[in-house]
Amino acid sequence: MTDKDKTCPCGSGARFADCCEQIINGERESQTAEELMRARYSAFATGAIDFIVASTHSRTRPEIEIQYITEWSQTSTWLGLQIFETKQVDDNKAYVSFEALYIQGGKDQSHREKGEFERENGKWRFLTGEELKNPTVRYETPRTGRNEPCPCGSGKKYKKCCGA
Repeated sequence: MTDKDKTCPCGSGARFADCCEQIINGERESQTAEELMRARYSAFATGAIDFIVASTHSRTRPEIEIQYITEWSQTSTWLGLQIFETKQVDDNKAYVSFEALYIQGGKDQSHREKGEFERENGKWRFLTGEELKNPTVRYETPRTGRNEPCPCGSGKKYKKCCGA
């Protein structure tokens, strides 16, 4: 399998050459904020730092720490991208919530973010992002009451056993 036949890192299932590579190389513009988000993830995965910089809105581009993102890109093994939600505010503004999975320093990592995208001169650009907190854990069954038998099987009340 040649590099051109590789599956795109963005998770679309398409060949990289038919998907994000065209956007990264400037052969075509992204049509949606989500498509730009996928191309930016693929750029991190393939080390295309110039595209990361170029696809950032001019208002926030001066804040980019090129050395940091280059190191992050090169020292990580990129595992996948999951898009949670894309919210189109209007023709020129959208939000994309996502999770990028990667390995760095031998440890599994996750970057969850709600990215804000805005058109600049008719082209989608990444404006800024807000880190998403881990999702709330919800229990499927009711919690054990203080005076109920302990679920560990000890025969004691929960408050005198595991609830102490």
